[in-house]
Amino acid sequence: MTSVAGPGEDGERRNVSDAAGVVVLGACATWSLITAGAHDGRPEGVLLAILAVAAGYAVGRICGALVPVAAPCAGALAGVVLLVAVPHLAPGPQIDAPLGHAGATAALLTLCTGAACCAAWAAQAPGVRFALGTLGAGITVTAAVVGSTTGFITCTGVLLCSLAAGRMRGRGLGIVGLALAAALVTGLVWALAGNAVPEGLDDSLAAQLTGHRIELWHDALELARHNAGLGVGPGRFGELSTTATRTLLSDGKPHSAPLQQAAEEGVVGVALLAAAFCWVLYALWRSPRPTPVVLTAGAALTGLAAIASIGNALSFTAVSVGAGLLAGLATARPLADDSPHRETQVRGHRDRLTPD
Repeated sequence: MTSVAGPGEDGERRNVSDAAGVVVLGACATWSLITAGAHDGRPEGVLLAILAVAAGYAVGRICGALVPVAAPCAGALAGVVLLVAVPHLAPGPQIDAPLGHAGATAALLTLCTGAACCAAWAAQAPGVRFALGTLGAGITVTAAVVGSTTGFITCTGVLLCSLAAGRMRGRGLGIVGLALAAALVTGLVWALAGNAVPEGLDDSLAAQLTGHRIELWHDALELARHNAGLGVGPGRFGELSTTATRTLLSDGKPHSAPLQQAAEEGVVGVALLAAAFCWVLYALWRSPRPTPVVLTAGAALTGLAAIASIGNALSFTAVSVGAGLLAGLATARPLADDSPHRETQVRGHRDRLTPD
């Protein structure tokens, strides 16, 4: 879709958004190497996650430009097939598997729901739109069937946000709301790690999140306090955490992306993680796609951010690729929109299809 400023200025703004993404992701990779060199850390996991997001984003931009309806639909179906085909992503009890797979399942289901709803909003035929919306609802039901409570909650949230997005004229307020939601969840996790939550609420949340996870968060915050500058180095939390070292099947992670960044890469690492999320929201705000598509993708990615704040979802390559893919699909400019007829049609409805 063409922005209010016209094709030329719209392209310039998109270039700024893309350049900002390159800078942010490049800074994340560079800082992980710096902190690893300072403390003999292992940055491979961080670098792989960054590469997965970048690759998924590039593929999403290409596929979203060529087949804006089929691409997100195929992505949603591929995610569901992956969930069924890879046993370790199932949330059921697995004695031989480390913690974190339940979070990956919830994250993947959330992204699949978002992709299906984006495809529905991108479709023109009412019948196709209804079928794709039904697919999104079916994925939400699947989350309940496989026992992923978190996934069911976040998928339901994505569906509701998608329905609400269809009635919004502008996207600015929605983007701000998504940013505040992510900040609220992160702040709550940080408060739990620092014992700054009222006693009654603390006990209730600890029962849902398990005491073991809360103890990991305590260790991560303690390491961050003593190593605020450079952290302890990527991949070294498991060596220095008291809770992790005394756990038989520990994966060496605190199961919270912000706290892991704080412990392993210091304050700068946390700032870069926040900058990466803000860049995604900015790219969505400047996206040429219709507002319902943009806000639906934003809701799914915000749900992923919430899951990553209380779990280990981002350590799974499939989740990182899926996040980049959905962001790319929601910011791509379909080639069909370059036609004169389409441009004239969009200009006649600028108030409904363009960012604030």
